[in-house]
Amino acid sequence: MKTFAVFSDSHGRRSAVEKIRGVLEESDYILCLGDGAGEMRALQREFPEKTYVVKGNCDFGGEEEIILEEEGVKLMICHGHRYGVKGGITRLVSRAQELGCTLALYGHTHRAGIQTVNGVTCVNPGALSSYTEPSYCYLVIHNGKITPTIVPLKA
Repeated sequence: MKTFAVFSDSHGRRSAVEKIRGVLEESDYILCLGDGAGEMRALQREFPEKTYVVKGNCDFGGEEEIILEEEGVKLMICHGHRYGVKGGITRLVSRAQELGCTLALYGHTHRAGIQTVNGVTCVNPGALSSYTEPSYCYLVIHNGKITPTIVPLKA
């Protein structure tokens, strides 16, 4: 069993990242889906072996997408802006299928959601920023089973 703390779109709000620090420390993986690369520098230094950050449309530098494979699940990590996710997830699903992934993690819309389309489970953790009701995703993958949970961030 592997656990993942997944968040996106903190937009400079380090205090929001600190609110979930305990979850970040205890998780097997920390995944930042973009627009928060600045807040991740300290965590990347502290937990380099388990922290992955992709570039969002408001970030400078970094990888556009990362592919991981754990517990029999191949997952794609991206911000989502390159796939037009504000207008739908069709292109995101197509890219995940092209890469052989059954899980696509993305941000950008600031709206949390979980849906499965054509065999690809798509998870948006929402945003840690104050633009919406802040949230993150706690994800468990075990023997090929994906269990994502959207967790509201308490004020």
